[in-house]
Amino acid sequence: MSDAAVLERRGRVAVITLNRPEAMNAVDSALSSAVGAALEELANDPELRVGVITGAGRAFCAGADLKALAQGRDISDPQHPEYGFAGLVQHFVDKPLIAAVNGFALGDGTEIVLACDLAVMSDQATLGLPEVKRGLVAAAGGLLRLPRQIPHKIALEMALTGAPIDADTALRWGLVNRVVSADQVLARALELAETIAANAPLAVRASKRIIHRSADFGSDWEQPIWQMNMEQTMPVFLSKDAAEGPRAFAEKREPRWRGE
Repeated sequence: MSDAAVLERRGRVAVITLNRPEAMNAVDSALSSAVGAALEELANDPELRVGVITGAGRAFCAGADLKALAQGRDISDPQHPEYGFAGLVQHFVDKPLIAAVNGFALGDGTEIVLACDLAVMSDQATLGLPEVKRGLVAAAGGLLRLPRQIPHKIALEMALTGAPIDADTALRWGLVNRVVSADQVLARALELAETIAANAPLAVRASKRIIHRSADFGSDWEQPIWQMNMEQTMPVFLSKDAAEGPRAFAEKREPRWRGE
């Protein structure tokens, strides 16, 4: 894995750090490749249950590396362009991802946050999609995900004005789960990650898949969405972990999850 992003194991949690602090963690091809590889490691290692994405230095992610683009260089992962921007925004893994937004995260940085399942944000950071101010559009998922995560008119205001929002506003609209001081961002994200990692891994992964796949269906009174729900839940109910949970409760002890 390239040093442009590094994966550190903290027990059951993979901390993936965007590691180009001299460029405010702007995304180039090396960073995209490294993040994509890190997500694959998270996805395929049964010992890892949750991922935390953060940035080295004072920024979370300043977006695309404009110097690389000006030189005509591709900033995607050359081996896996299907992973999308930063090797992440089109790269679904069924283990939870938490954005630890330690600093600057406008534009494409915000789009990375939107692609994560949960977010802990510094009270000094801001989010926003300023692309229209530069004659561009937020093409890395921002215009797709923002109106699914906040009210429609608020999403349109952010997208059409390009104006940033502060951390308290992001919290009020539900774009992030926690707002803390900058020096506590990673610690609080890890605390949230450990809470999730303590739960049954098959159940957590199925829960994430169901929530994300539900957007593919219409009414929740129609049969297709319930069929999908059953297909995802039945393997969990038939698992050894599903027997272990009630047994541990009855025996007044912590469950010993096996992920099977």
